[in-house]
Amino acid sequence: MTAPHNALVDTTWMEAHLDDPRVKLIEIAGMSQEQMQAYKAGHVPGAVCWPWKEALWDDHMRDFPSPEDFARRMGAAGISNDTLVVFYGEGVQFGIYAWWTLKYCGHDKVFVLDGARDLWANQGRKLTTVVPPPALPVQYKPVARNESMRVGYQEVLANLGKPEPVLLDGRTPEEYSGERVNGPGSPDHGALRYGRIPGAKHLYFEELINPDRSFKPVAELRRLVEARGATADKDVVTYCRMSHRATLLYFALTELLGYRKVRIYDGSWTEWGNLVGVPVER
Repeated sequence: MTAPHNALVDTTWMEAHLDDPRVKLIEIAGMSQEQMQAYKAGHVPGAVCWPWKEALWDDHMRDFPSPEDFARRMGAAGISNDTLVVFYGEGVQFGIYAWWTLKYCGHDKVFVLDGARDLWANQGRKLTTVVPPPALPVQYKPVARNESMRVGYQEVLANLGKPEPVLLDGRTPEEYSGERVNGPGSPDHGALRYGRIPGAKHLYFEELINPDRSFKPVAELRRLVEARGATADKDVVTYCRMSHRATLLYFALTELLGYRKVRIYDGSWTEWGNLVGVPVER
């Protein structure tokens, strides 16, 4: 099997590997998809569906699963250390959030389907309502987390006012400006304070993708991020409200532009906007 040259899988490659037993295709049901409505209405053939929070978070803490719990979950899903996992999401950012989570938890063979269901369907490729049978459990050896992908609020706070890291805020204009703490069309809750982390540059995640949810060309992505001062030689930290949209920025920077010094502040605004004594900018 010839693997893609980066973590972005195109629809042609995916269609050619739908029946490949070495590949596990997973749709992530994001917010407002608690009943897996989009998946049930029609999904890429062979895809299974994972609810984002139950699949990707620790059962109790606001954190990711431990190496042992992660290994147990992967093995129970029929995923071994050598399985090539491909994600797409509803919405698109949740598939990329799952990609980031598996990378952080130590599974390197993980990819993202460009354009998710939208591009697939727009190209006239088949969707199905057939749910694959449950996978047979396999062994998964626990692996170490990749802590270099993540940053906590203490470090973000300590670096305020310094030239680096460049902070990129992937939320809507209304969230960034402090008009809302959640995007338009959603309940306006999730933090007690409105605004942004001081010094953060705004790069709404939707600017990086086309209407069909595929990524824009590399030259356009580079223009957008460099306009915010995020050049390849600098440390960059991305955040949003709960870090889903931030992972889309992270993916574009690392996988498509080749940046090597990028981290996620996964506490994002739901943490920062509820902390006592940290500064807020509007």
